[in-house]
Amino acid sequence: MKFEQIYKSQIKEKVVRKILGALPDWFGIEEAREQYIKESAEQICIGAIDNEEYVGFLCLKETGKDTLELAVMGVLKEYHRQGIGRKMFMIAKDIAHEKGYSFLQVKTVQMGRYADYDDTNRFYISLGFKEFEVFPTLWDEANPCQIYVMSVEA
Repeated sequence: MKFEQIYKSQIKEKVVRKILGALPDWFGIEEAREQYIKESAEQICIGAIDNEEYVGFLCLKETGKDTLELAVMGVLKEYHRQGIGRKMFMIAKDIAHEKGYSFLQVKTVQMGRYADYDDTNRFYISLGFKEFEVFPTLWDEANPCQIYVMSVEA
């Protein structure tokens, strides 16, 4: 497995489209998926490569002068639970530190709503993220938005 920062906008969009399209359980809403793809072109993006094919990615976007958000990430299902997401995150955290950011944040659906998202929540917590705030209607009432944060120094 190889990990690298992706710099070319067209490659970012191609990788994000391929992987999000293969994960309909999490990214089945076409409008949201297309927004992630479009925004990825301008974001910091890390890719995971196996046998010359991208199998995962993680994108970061600036949300304030001191904060980057883990905007979107995906790993093909057959590569889940192999440490790929964790490794991409550690690279992303190093990049955030190198660029002088103080905090990372991530948004997901609040724990206890859906089993798949509970796994996602547990993943973020295992990385060291801490609960910050829940916005019950940021997305909609069926999907309360949980925000997690962490210090880049942590």
